[in-house]
Amino acid sequence: MKIKPLSDHVVIEPLKKEEKTASGILLPDTVEKERPEQGKVVAVGPGRRTEDGKVVPMDVKVGDIVLFTKYGPNEVKVEDKEYLIAKEDDILGVLEN
Repeated sequence: MKIKPLSDHVVIEPLKKEEKTASGILLPDTVEKERPEQGKVVAVGPGRRTEDGKVVPMDVKVGDIVLFTKYGPNEVKVEDKEYLIAKEDDILGVLEN
């Protein structure tokens, strides 16, 4: 099953944070962890419509690694895999190599 986002929505696969602290301490799975703020774009909607009906294309594309607001995206689960669905406005930037 695929998710096809509508308008200016983006489907993001969250990237796992490092399971180790800067000092080298490994964090067990029982530690409550915050939602990641980085992810890989897996699907993009066609874009936002203006009042006159024109479609404004999206600035992100499939495969981009993005930074997003911590509590902006909605969590969804499809076939036992967790995704985030965010509006393009919730995306703060694209990470480049």
